[in-house]
Amino acid sequence: MRKTLGIFLVSWILGLLISAGAMAQSSGDYVQKFANGQIDWTTGVVTAKGIGAPPATAVNMAQARAMAVRAATVVARRNLLEVIKGVQIDSTTTVQNYMVTNDIIVSRVNGFLQNSQVLDISYMSDGSVEVTVGVNLRGGLANILIPPTIQFGTKMQKPSELLPQKPAVSTPSVPTTPEISTPQPPTVPQAETQPKPQVVYTGLIIDARGLSARPAMSPKVYDENGQEVYGSAFVSREYAIQQGMAGYAKDLEKAKMNPRVANNPFIVKAIQVKGRARTDLVISNKVANELRALSKNQNFLEKCRVMIILD
Repeated sequence: MRKTLGIFLVSWILGLLISAGAMAQSSGDYVQKFANGQIDWTTGVVTAKGIGAPPATAVNMAQARAMAVRAATVVARRNLLEVIKGVQIDSTTTVQNYMVTNDIIVSRVNGFLQNSQVLDISYMSDGSVEVTVGVNLRGGLANILIPPTIQFGTKMQKPSELLPQKPAVSTPSVPTTPEISTPQPPTVPQAETQPKPQVVYTGLIIDARGLSARPAMSPKVYDENGQEVYGSAFVSREYAIQQGMAGYAKDLEKAKMNPRVANNPFIVKAIQVKGRARTDLVISNKVANELRALSKNQNFLEKCRVMIILD
């Protein structure tokens, strides 16, 4: 009996471990992998790894490990810079393109990465050390990487445009001569029709699967006529820096649960990609007009509450 119970417990624990592993692999986060690092476009976190070996001149094990950690951290941060250089800012510009044109940006990025967080330290059996460092593309780094040439907020709704306009009240004129009113037949009151309340949406999800679209820090969405529906012109720079223009995911259900758009997102299907780097999306004219109508009274686009689903 004890043997049977033991076998059952072992099988149950193994089943839990396998299920947990499967769930981790199918989390739905959109992760872009590189040789020595990766970008999680769902969270905006960039990570990189570096390996350091203990020097032969170390006087003891503690000093050897400390020097190996320091060396691995330097390598990890160098790899982190290489990963970030490959980030697409918009459909035409990468971080590397931008850094080449501006030495000040190079020094600011390097200075920022020197303070990147050490996320993990692994000690190998041969004495070497592997260090993982990370930084978020949103916030301070985004403020450095997003060029001033990208215009923000030029098409944002004014506060007065988001409120219903009151009809003008005209002042009745005073007649100079008395008017004789003719009795009118009683009017039958008409049944008042209440306007249908507009559905309140908490965000936008664009399903771009099957189009080989790619992520970017500043993507744009167009209609079929080439008119912009969403992009930097529709948001403030502050929101774009702190929140990111859009989050990315690989799974619709995962995107629905993301706090960025959670509760009741407006879901649309992209029909085409646009731009040299395939980061901009095209939606149908019908859906674009629906989105424009919603934007007149709802501000989820202005707050960058947008998720994009990629393959």
